[in-house]
Amino acid sequence: MNHETHRADRLHSAVPHSARVWNYWIGGKDHYPVDQELGDQVIASYPQTRELALASRAFQARAVRYLAEAGITQFLDIGTGLPVQNSTHEVAQSVEPKSRIVYVDNDPLVLTHARALLTSSPDGMTDYVHANMLEAERVLQEAARTLDMTQPVAVMVLSTLGHVEPRAGIELMRRYMAGTVAGSYLVLCDTIATPQTLAAQEAYAAGDTPPYLVRRPEEILASAEGMELIEPGFGSITLWRADEENLEPVDQWGFVARTL
Repeated sequence: MNHETHRADRLHSAVPHSARVWNYWIGGKDHYPVDQELGDQVIASYPQTRELALASRAFQARAVRYLAEAGITQFLDIGTGLPVQNSTHEVAQSVEPKSRIVYVDNDPLVLTHARALLTSSPDGMTDYVHANMLEAERVLQEAARTLDMTQPVAVMVLSTLGHVEPRAGIELMRRYMAGTVAGSYLVLCDTIATPQTLAAQEAYAAGDTPPYLVRRPEEILASAEGMELIEPGFGSITLWRADEENLEPVDQWGFVARTL
């Protein structure tokens, strides 16, 4: 961790931070006691929280591997978060070393850690765009420095869209996919609304952090309208091409869909 990272973290170490809380849930080390406290409050209201977060990371890795094996070599990872093992570029380049990955986040804390995201195989490339995900056209324009937008791209939005109102989120995904060519993919998952996840939503908001909005299943699936769902379709992410059998579903649902 460099000097700038220490300085940025000190400025926020007394207030919970969404990226650090998520990092705590998935077993990372980049968090403070205040983040753990809020994380534990959410877990108390919704015991499946940590399992859900880990399932999201596992779904991301499986989806990236599937796409890389299917010949996709370009990935746009929106809402990157703090670096962890099996990041998009690590999985993609383990299959195809020439893969190119662009990470997107507007979090200053993530920016200070961005160098850890920019490692790459010698034949491939990674880049980081510091921008708000709502600025779809700007993100696509800056991503084009690294990605060839005349070729298919996999747009990754994992456990991120809850920062946006549901209707706005659907339109936002349409704007992103409108900037890609036929044969591109959207990989998306988010938390569905249940009495338990709604309680977790309230517990999280009590931490003086920006709200994270859970969704009805149809509000997640709407982002794939006009696209072809890849088998096994839409549902709990633990069931999407799982490496193990008899896994319990989690309240995070998602899909991988291909533009036509």
